Amino acid sequence: VQLVESGGGLVQPGGSLGLSCAVSGVTFSWYDMSWYRQGPGEERELLATIGSRDGRTSYADSIQGRFTISRDNGKNMFYLQMNSLTPDDTAVYYCYAQDRLGISNGYWGQGTQVTVSS
Repeated sequence: VQLVESGGGLVQPGGSLGLSCAVSGVTFSWYDMSWYRQGPGEERELLATIGSRDGRTSYADSIQGRFTISRDNGKNMFYLQMNSLTPDDTAVYYCYAQDRLGISNGYWGQGTQVTVSS
């Protein structure tokens, strides 16, 4: 099983950035997909989840209305569109896959750095 993030980088405050996660080695449509982040000296934080069955989404309060999670089952990809970024959004961003029944331990990507700075 492999999850590979892409799209991180440096962006100015108020800017936008899109992250992608390519998933292989699992039946993609059976898995709920999530994005997490971990800032310097902080615990890993769940940002958003998109369900496997109906594509239902949920968001952390910290990013509600600014970030959007989506998935493309035909491409085995899911995404995080981030708008109105602030320096507080600076972190390593991780994608995560969990089977819909919660049987497996879940799978993590390697992480991609997002830095918001002028």
